[in-house]
Amino acid sequence: MVLDSLASSLRETIRKVTGSSYVDSETIKEVVRDVQRALLKSDVNVKLALQLTKNLETRAKEEKPPAGMTSQDFLVKIIYEELLKIIGKDSKLVLKPQVIMLVGLYGQGKTTSAGKLAKFFNKKGMSCGLIAADIHRAAAYEQLDQIAKQVGVPFFGIKGEKNPVKIVKAGLKQLENIQVKIIDTSGRDALDEDLISEIKDLKQVASPDEVLYVLDATIGQQAGPQARAIDEAVGITGVIITKMDGTGKGGGALSAVSEINSPIYFIGTGEHMDDLEIFNGNKFLSRLLGLGDLETLMEAFKDTNITEEEAEESLSKLMSGKFNLMDMYDVWEKFAQPSIMRKMIDSLPLAKIPGGNKINPNDIETAQNKLSTYRVIMDSMSYKELENPEIINSKRIQRVAKGSGTSEVQVRQLLREYKAMKDNLKMMKGNRGFKKLLKNQIKSGNFGLDESMFNS
Repeated sequence: MVLDSLASSLRETIRKVTGSSYVDSETIKEVVRDVQRALLKSDVNVKLALQLTKNLETRAKEEKPPAGMTSQDFLVKIIYEELLKIIGKDSKLVLKPQVIMLVGLYGQGKTTSAGKLAKFFNKKGMSCGLIAADIHRAAAYEQLDQIAKQVGVPFFGIKGEKNPVKIVKAGLKQLENIQVKIIDTSGRDALDEDLISEIKDLKQVASPDEVLYVLDATIGQQAGPQARAIDEAVGITGVIITKMDGTGKGGGALSAVSEINSPIYFIGTGEHMDDLEIFNGNKFLSRLLGLGDLETLMEAFKDTNITEEEAEESLSKLMSGKFNLMDMYDVWEKFAQPSIMRKMIDSLPLAKIPGGNKINPNDIETAQNKLSTYRVIMDSMSYKELENPEIINSKRIQRVAKGSGTSEVQVRQLLREYKAMKDNLKMMKGNRGFKKLLKNQIKSGNFGLDESMFNS
């Protein structure tokens, strides 16, 4: 996954901060150095990385935690806020009749994004049409035509026409009764005067409400200057970051977004037409830092039939330092449904599936099967063993395996999973405001996510 390296490095930094007994100048210096190194390794622009870490250091030294907040939590809050300046806060594409022009270099995913956008608007109840104005790439016309058929929207293009302005004029007239018109434009391997001139002409004739810059998440540090040049030419109003499911550093894309100061509207997470997510800066950053995703977690609770009191009780068990096998069994009983598991796993800090590996959405069924086996194993344990897993020795493992019809290997695996889960939840417990905020949100029904997770 793009940004995995950055996420891993930043999460380790957060662990250091939350695990420290105090914050002094040496701690701040080490944190600044770690954050700077993580950003630079992930292709974040050098100037941007230095400015961010300078701001981080200045704030950490000069600002004081508000009443009731520890210095550790305050330092994490500052890291969060400074990184959010790069990523940007939420800004949604308005659902209204409009013309959208997609711009960007060759191979960034403009044509596929056009189809995904069309499907997005269709699902919102708006009619949408696609205009093929890419006259340079071989088979661009055919690809967009096929995508239009796939998502069920009107298509307009003039095959063989070499004047994109003529195509757009005719397309806008042909689709005048369609609410949202999306124009797919040409790209190049690199910026050149012809490309800039072409998109300027297209903007003049199309008068688009939105000029969306489509940017490959795996692009390097050249992304910034390229984005700036296109922005100066046509005025980028928003960004779609594609290929977030691929491999790459990702910092170049974030640098480009920061450089042109335009909001990220969407991120592409796969090749299918449904693989387009509305961008939420707070949610994205919380996942990146391993702080969890309260909004997704609350949605998971809402999808169950349990009461608020039961949800709060389960949360207390998750957050408890005395978490045991019986507590784990109770949580699984309430939440181990495939759709709910998917949300829970996405939302919990550093969540893992049975087997101890980093979660993969495709492994939900495997996880479900293992949890079923684990519940059978725990049904063969005594109350004392469930309450005190540390007493389960080799002799007890043999008895439990025989009684549950499973193997000793599976029993030992369950015990390893229990220990891993307990260790992972320590980080959540370390965020002192997390549990309080969850309780308040469950009671109030407010399932939003913002920086308030650090303000309790």
